[in-house]
Amino acid sequence: MQEVIRAENLEKRFGDFVAVKGVDFSITEGEAFGFLGPNGAGKTTTMRMVQCVSPRSRGDLEVLGMDPATHAREIKALLGVVPQEDNLDPELTGYENLRTYARYFGIPGEEAEERIARLLAFVQMEKKQDVVIEHLSGGMKRRLVLARALVNDPRLLVLDEPTTGLDPQARHLIWDQLRGLQAEGRTIVLTTHYMEEAERLCDRLVIMDHGGILVEGSPADLIGRTIGRQILEAEAVPLVLSCLERHGIEYDLVGGSALVPTDEPVRVTEALLEECGAIRLATRPATLEDVFLKLTGRRLRE
Repeated sequence: MQEVIRAENLEKRFGDFVAVKGVDFSITEGEAFGFLGPNGAGKTTTMRMVQCVSPRSRGDLEVLGMDPATHAREIKALLGVVPQEDNLDPELTGYENLRTYARYFGIPGEEAEERIARLLAFVQMEKKQDVVIEHLSGGMKRRLVLARALVNDPRLLVLDEPTTGLDPQARHLIWDQLRGLQAEGRTIVLTTHYMEEAERLCDRLVIMDHGGILVEGSPADLIGRTIGRQILEAEAVPLVLSCLERHGIEYDLVGGSALVPTDEPVRVTEALLEECGAIRLATRPATLEDVFLKLTGRRLRE
């Protein structure tokens, strides 16, 4: 498959602070690729370099076969961007926002009208197209931002926290729309704090922290090699903890529970019940969130 984005030893500095520390990644055509990480990990800074908004400090970067340093205008013409914050013109209607954006790309009038009508239907906003933006709900605004990102028929979609603040219905609608866009052959790059979103949408992803990439792979691959298939949750009482330690079983303490990553939940369960008697136990599938917390920690970030 053709590479859409290639980064080698990519670095971004702000004075003495290194926000992105020599990262390497590549994204192929038609792929959905995610950047995950705590606040300040460097993922949004990386996305801004891809969008030709922030120049790199060092390293190599190609987007759609071009260098953002010398071909920013050509790259931007082929990008569709959904920023973290909604930045629609609040005094215009949804239709007027899309029509104005179409003019930026020099799309002829009749073609623009056809495209806008199709996009409004795609995001289920045709009945609200004449409502002024400030009177729309957060979910409606987010859907319009996605429609606006598609006005220029982009090859590459860059989405920064695309469903932040949305209710479950709106989030699932946008997930369905993004899967449909990928099925058309578009490449999708996104950041998200929703681990379920990353598991559902991403073919591959990286987890970043402190400006570097910790791991890369498919969600299932990262879960399997970092955690295992199952998480056993047990009461974190001294008897249980001593039993786990005696058997050399790794665990994490979270609140009042001991979380045991394992591919052998039956063996661990039998050992605990045999030695500890009647205790509360539960088993669940391991998730990408378990991977994320194991690699980046549970401490709050500012």
